[in-house]
Formats: sequence, structure tokens, C-alpha cells
Amino acid sequence: MISPYESIQLSEPRSFAGQTVRQVLRLAGGGERFRVRLTSLYGRAPLVVGRAVAGDQVLTFGGAKEVVIPPGEEAVADPVDQPVAAGSDLVLSLELPEETGLATYSHMPMENAQVGDAEPVHGRFFVSGVDVLVPDGTAIGVAFGDSWFEGVGSTIGANHRSVDFLNRRLPRGWIVNQGIAGNRLLRDEIGQHGLARFDRDVLSIPGVAHVLVHFGINDLGLPGMAGEPPASAADLVAGFESLAKRARDAGLRILAATIGPYGNAIYPGVSSPEGLAIRREVNEWIRTTDTFDAVFDVASAVEDPEVPDTIHPAFDSGDGMHLNDEGAEAMANAVDLRTLEL
Repeated sequence: MISPYESIQLSEPRSFAGQTVRQVLRLAGGGERFRVRLTSLYGRAPLVVGRAVAGDQVLTFGGAKEVVIPPGEEAVADPVDQPVAAGSDLVLSLELPEETGLATYSHMPMENAQVGDAEPVHGRFFVSGVDVLVPDGTAIGVAFGDSWFEGVGSTIGANHRSVDFLNRRLPRGWIVNQGIAGNRLLRDEIGQHGLARFDRDVLSIPGVAHVLVHFGINDLGLPGMAGEPPASAADLVAGFESLAKRARDAGLRILAATIGPYGNAIYPGVSSPEGLAIRREVNEWIRTTDTFDAVFDVASAVEDPEVPDTIHPAFDSGDGMHLNDEGAEAMANAVDLRTLEL
């Protein structure tokens, strides 16, 4: 789906044919063995993977080296009996012998990929995750939200997303990053909206016990680029209440972030007075409601105290809407580890 936001941060959609895509995947957690998940969620034609290699291991799918993934579906590789460590890098190479059509991908601005021997690209293509085998009772959380989790504005290749910094603080367990740049809570635009993808991107994660949410900036700011009104406070509150109920019904603890500041966004129409006023109203509700198990006050942690609707200059990536490395670390530090109960 094309939207004004694609001109801001997202990589251009692309396809592959007769090429090998090499990707470096940073593992949030470690275990005794692993398996790789490939996806063609938004594909329009069957995706043929001639060979997939993770590290020095050729992956198989039901014993076969080649796998064909129908449009809209996923393929899970057979487990590899090789231990992997939290914070380590897994190099994945996908041989794509046939025309793929436009690739299912995540922008993931902190990660690099390479096509063939030379062409560098930013993003993650056809990969939905890596599962690792861990002891029963290992606590897993999911960071569910937008670019402030995915890491737009952080240094490419440095693993300086807010979720990376948070994982470094955890005494045990880890957080899986399910942030999508441009994603909204209430309406499809960049990927399915949060309420629609909650089951797939949170509840389906093996061992999940906690979910951290950061939504709202794109519901409030991005409509202004198209001359549309922002989401209402009532609709955002109802959306957050729905997430909280679904999390608790599934036995998860839910932690909500206040909506980050974006009042100096350089993109026309984003920083509307109406949207910023709604942000303040919703943040006051988040801070005082008992809807969530805990709140982490991202807005207070990264705002300019002189102009609270804006990101502090020391934390601004340069566009007034996203956090730099120092800002991502401040966002991570806003989480009280005691509220995670990991």
C-alpha cells in the first residue's frame, strides 16, 4: 500500500530474480537450537527459495532444501541442532532463483542486507523471525508498535533500537521486536493496523508473557500529510482498551508507553495543533488509567522540558519525529524492570 509516509523513511518496495539475498539477523535470545521462519505474507505469487543457509547450516523444510511458499503464507524451517547466544548475529542467505514479485519485507533501518556480491540494501526480506529452544518458564516479551520500537532514526547496523537497549538491561528473558515503522493502532496504512495484527504478531510468539505497546504518533500525525483529521482521543482510548483486554484474556501482562513527542516533525501537516492536543489528552489518560498493568512514560523521558510537545534536541534524530541512539536508550530506560517481572 502506498502512502505519504513512504517518502519519509521506508525503503522502496523491490523484487528479486536469480539473486541471493544475504541478511544479518541479531538474535534477541539464545537457546540450544533454532529454526528460521520465512514469510510471503504480502506476496502475490508463489515464492521459490532454492536454498537457505543460516550460518554454516543448509536449512531444510520437511527435509527438502527447496521450499515454495504460497502467497500470504509462511514456511518454518526444520530445527537446527546448534546452540545460539543472545546478542549474536545469524547470517541468513536466501537463494531466489525465480522472479519473486514485490518482496514481503520490514524496513528494519538498523539492519543491512546484501544482494549478490555487491549491492547493499537496508531491510529484512522474507524473514518473519527466528525461534530458539529454551527451558520451560523462560519469560518472553513483545515490543508491539511503531517506528519508535523498530528503530527509525537509530544508527544503521549498530543495533541501537530502544528494544536493543532494553534487552541489554534485562537480567533474564528477552523482548521480541514487532515494531513497524508507520504502523497505526486503528487503521491499515503501513501493514495491518495494531488491532488487526495483534494475534499474529503478539499472541503467536512462543512463550510470550508480556507485551509493551507504543502507538499513536502515526494515528495522529500522518493523516495530516493527506489533509485528513487525526484519530480522536476517544477512538485511541478505545483501541488501547481493546489491546489491554485481549492481552489480559490471553494471560499476558501489558505495559503501555505514553505517546512520544513529535511537535517539530519536518514533514508537512504532521505536527498539527489538533493532533498534538489529542496526544496530550491521551497521554494523561495513559498515565492515570488502571487499564494497563504498568505504564512507561516515554514522552516525559525524551521530551524537551521547555517545549514538551517536541523531542529534546539531544535525543532528536534530526527529523523532529524519531529518536537517535541516545533517545532510544532513554526510551528503554523509561521501563521499570520490576514491572516486567522477568
